[in-house]
Amino acid sequence: MAKSYWLINSNRSEVKRFIKNDKSIDGVFEYMFIDTGKIVGGLGNKQPVMTNTVSVEIDLAREIYERLLSMGWRKIEKNWN
Repeated sequence: MAKSYWLINSNRSEVKRFIKNDKSIDGVFEYMFIDTGKIVGGLGNKQPVMTNTVSVEIDLAREIYERLLSMGWRKIEKNWN
C-alpha cells in the first residue's frame, strides 16, 4: 500500500488522509485519494471512522494539503492499529 499522509484539525475532531493512487495505468492519470474521517474516542485509541473519499489530480491535492496547513491543520502520524 502507498504511504499515507495525515492531517488533523485544530479541535482534534476530524482527520484527512492523503494517499497516492499506485494503480494508475501507464501513468495516464496520476491522482490522489483524500479521505475524511471523524475521531471516535480519544485520538490513538480507535481508528477514525472514514466518512468521505474523493480523488483529485496530484497538483490539486498538494494545494488542498497546503491550504489545510495554513488553516491550522497539523501533520500527524498514524498511531492506531
